[in-house]
Order: sequence, then C-alpha cells, then structure tokens
Amino acid sequence: MNVHNSLEMQNRITSLFKIEYPIIQGGMVWASGWRLASAVSNAGGLGIIGAGSMYPEVLREHILKCQEATSKPFGVNVPMLYPELNEIMKIIIEMGVKIVFTSAGNPKTWTSYLKEKGLTVVHVVSSLKFALKAQEAGVDAIVAEGFEAGGHNGRDETTTLVLIPAVKEQLKIPLIAAGGIGSGRTMLAAMVLGAEGVQVGSRFVASNEASSHQLFKQEVVNAKEGETQLTLKELAPVRLLKNKFYNDVQTAYANGASVEQLKELLGRARAKKGMFHGDLEEGELEIGQVAALIHDIKPAAQIVSDFMAEFKEAKLAVAKL
Repeated sequence: MNVHNSLEMQNRITSLFKIEYPIIQGGMVWASGWRLASAVSNAGGLGIIGAGSMYPEVLREHILKCQEATSKPFGVNVPMLYPELNEIMKIIIEMGVKIVFTSAGNPKTWTSYLKEKGLTVVHVVSSLKFALKAQEAGVDAIVAEGFEAGGHNGRDETTTLVLIPAVKEQLKIPLIAAGGIGSGRTMLAAMVLGAEGVQVGSRFVASNEASSHQLFKQEVVNAKEGETQLTLKELAPVRLLKNKFYNDVQTAYANGASVEQLKELLGRARAKKGMFHGDLEEGELEIGQVAALIHDIKPAAQIVSDFMAEFKEAKLAVAKL
C-alpha cells in the first residue's frame, strides 16, 4: 500500500492504537497466540493475544515473544471471568503492554486502574445497554459484537446490521464492529453503519499463524452456510460448528436436561479439545457464521492486504451507484 492510500484510512481508531489500518484481530481462545498477533500488527492492523486460554506464565511468554517479533502496537484480550484475573493484569502491566481489550464482565472493575497505569482500554459488548455502561466506566473505545460472531456471544441475538447503528446513535467514543466481518466488503458495510474499525475473528482462525489445530482450520474452510449455531444459553451462549458434541447437546435439551446436566455434559476443556487438539467429534468448535464465506487458509498479512484491497474496490464501486 502506498502512503497516500494508508493516510486515507486515518480515523479515531487508527489514531487511538497508532496503526495503519482499522483492522483489529479478535483475541480468540486457542487461536490468538504471539505468532498471529505479531503477524497482524506487522501487516498494519492491531494484533491481539487471547489471554482467555492461557495460564498467567504462558501469557507472559506470549507477550515477550510478541514484543520480539514486532515493534508495532499489539494488545491483549482478557475475558473477565478469568479465575486468575489479578495475576493476568499484573503481568500485562509489568510487561509494558499498552492496549487491553476486556470482555465478559463489568468494565468498571478494571478500567480506571488500567487507565491510571497509562493503558488504552477497549470493552467488548453485545448490546447498546452495555455499550453505554462501558462508556460510563471510562473505556477508550467499544467493540460491539453482533449475533453472527463465533464463540461466546450475547443473549439478545442482535445482528451486526442492527447493533452497530443502534450503538453509534448514542455512543460518543469510537466504535469497532464485530460479528460476520470476513472481507473488505463487510468492513466497508460496517463503517457505513457507523463503525470506525472492525474486529475480525473467524477469518484469522483460518490463517497460517493461528495456533488452532490444522484439522479445525480445515473444518472452518469446509463449513457451509447454516452449519454454525448459538447454543448453551443457560451457561454462556456460544456459537459453534455442528458436530457430535453439538448433537449431544441437542439430545440433552430434547430430554429436558437441567443446567447442572448441561454443565456436566460440557465438562472441562471442551473448547481446547476441539480447537487446539483437533478433536472434531467431541470438541467445542467455536466459529462465526462467516465461516461459510471462508474458503482458504492463508498468511495473516495476506488477509490484511486482501481486506484493504477489497475495501477500496468496494468503496469505488459504491461511489458509482
């Protein structure tokens, strides 16, 4: 990309993170290690290490390796349901990480503390109500994630097409769109709706650098429209590929399973089994609806480059309408 082209993309999100393109890689469990984060950052986006599947010392190692692999900004995603949250936050500050994305919890708990330490804080939400609460808590930007998104998701089932304009209407701080964004065209659509950047998850799962198992990546590429489903709302709503485990959950529902029985069926490390170890039958295979539009596994830098080329092409085409 020449300088002129990248300058066209400067807005509140690129300024906030000091990045070239307003493309943020989602901090997905079992996919977003230092290799993926550094590759996305080196390509001009914002790479994110997903702390949700890391013990504190493993996170420390990933931050260190990411710092060695890129001189560009990167962040860490922290689901606030984390049992060792204090230790995780301590490591993030100790290691000099400058950007934290929090999710699955109350942004009030950590935002002011992180801001006092000089960090940029972004919170992930799935509704207008929580977006406004996060803004009130003092975060620097919001990721509003639609129902299409993979993994843990909102209960309201609001799609990206509805959620982004609804949040934009009342939000003062910068807005990042997530859920169903897997191409430059969908990036343009999200920005027309009022977002100033996009967070991309599923498309980066099917990248060479994602730490997910090759069999899982291939399953994402093979997925057809309608092959993901949001389920387990009684525990925490999660969108995943339909497989034997998913069918077992449906059978449990049909038999009137209690919350306790669902918890037992889910067990421990079900997502790790599927996404990291490649057990396509018994694992939880978390991915977004956009998997149906992903047809190959390629380098993260190529994904960023393709996004930007397609974004510009779509923008020119729309200008002719």
